[in-house]
Amino acid sequence: MIRIRPYASSDLSTVVALFTASVHTLGAKHYGPEQLDAWAPRPPDLEAWRQRLEPLRILMAEDALGPCGFIAWRDDGLIDLLYTAPRCARRGVASRLVQAAEDDLSASGVTELSTEASLGAWPFFETQGFTVVEPQTVTRRGATFTRFLMKKENAA
Repeated sequence: MIRIRPYASSDLSTVVALFTASVHTLGAKHYGPEQLDAWAPRPPDLEAWRQRLEPLRILMAEDALGPCGFIAWRDDGLIDLLYTAPRCARRGVASRLVQAAEDDLSASGVTELSTEASLGAWPFFETQGFTVVEPQTVTRRGATFTRFLMKKENAA
C-alpha cells in the first residue's frame, strides 16, 4: 500500500538520496556517466537543495519499506520534480503522485500543467495525458541533455 503525504523539512536528505539513486539507476538507460554525475552530483549539496525545494509544493510517497517517490510543483502548474526510488519503479507511484498534484492544482484553478521531461520520463508523461511541445537541449555542469517541454490541459 502506497501512502501519499506532505513533505516536511526533515525529509530533505531522504528526497535528495531518492533523487540521486533514481537518476543514477533509472537514468542510466538514457544518459552516460558524465551526464548522470552532472545531473545528480555525489555528494549532493543539501543547502542548494533546500533552496531549490523551498518555493515548491511537495508530496512524498511511502510504502511499508519507506520512501517510494516524490513530486514537486510550482503554483503555476509546472511539475518541476518527479522521481521514484528504483525499487518502486513501474508500480504506479509516479501516477499516484501526478494525480495528487493535478488535484491540488485543479482545486487552485490552474488550467494548464507543464513539465520538462527527461528522455526516460517523457513516455510516462504521455501516458498521463501530456503532449510534447518541443524538444530542448540544456547544459548542466558542462554536460548536455535532451529533454522535452510537455503540457497538459487540467480540468480546473
